[in-house]
Amino acid sequence: MPGRNSAAPPLLQGDEVWLNLGVAIDLTCLGTSDAFGSVGRHNAGYLVETGATKLLLDAGPSILASMKGQGRAPDEIDAVVISHLHGDHFAGIPFLLLEFTYQSRRQRPLEIIGPPGTEERVYTLYQTLYSERRGEAPPFPIRFTEVRDRSVIEVADARIESFHVPHQEAELSLGHRVVAGGTSLVYSGDTPWTDDLIRQSSGTDLFLCECSAFDSDVPRHVRYVELERNRKRLECEELLLVHIGSEVRQRAKEIELPLADDGMKKTVG
Repeated sequence: MPGRNSAAPPLLQGDEVWLNLGVAIDLTCLGTSDAFGSVGRHNAGYLVETGATKLLLDAGPSILASMKGQGRAPDEIDAVVISHLHGDHFAGIPFLLLEFTYQSRRQRPLEIIGPPGTEERVYTLYQTLYSERRGEAPPFPIRFTEVRDRSVIEVADARIESFHVPHQEAELSLGHRVVAGGTSLVYSGDTPWTDDLIRQSSGTDLFLCECSAFDSDVPRHVRYVELERNRKRLECEELLLVHIGSEVRQRAKEIELPLADDGMKKTVG
């Protein structure tokens, strides 16, 4: 049921409605780099497919090129779910809107889910990049839904639970938990290490955790040494490192945890 919003607490394992449907989640990594496009990878973007919907978790500026390069049709996206309003995580949306206006000729609604201010920032960026579109509504419906800490949204068979992460001070940054049937995936978004990541990822099938540096001091981002120090405390079934900086790629032989890469595919559940 698209766009249903509530302030319910995170899903518990005893919730029989959402745990007995037997839905698998397919993940395609479209962009696994940090903001700098380190080692030639695309900025953040993760296509999450359940039985009835396709969600794009974050939309970095090169997301359209990444989808086409992997042979994916951009119009298959049902909803875009944004973690926070830094350019490497949402600046690809204007190019998707342009694609849907002139190339794919989208007619069905597009849902864009993100923290407060998402609608204004998306349209401001779109009209800055393409001033002739100023004042013109896209030829297809767009539904913006603002989410906050502990918000819950349902899109078809997927339940999206959002939680605060301390990446920014002035604006809200979020992680997201996607649940479909008995399968769950947690995406940290951008965040420094916090023990709340242990709680949020507990019991999930796959935890996509950012890892921007190996051991260098990178403010408000997770370092590999912190993950290694806390890995035994994590209670997720599987961990995959994302938002990977050049230092992490260069020291990959020292890393025991799996690194995501552009084009990687996984089936969860």
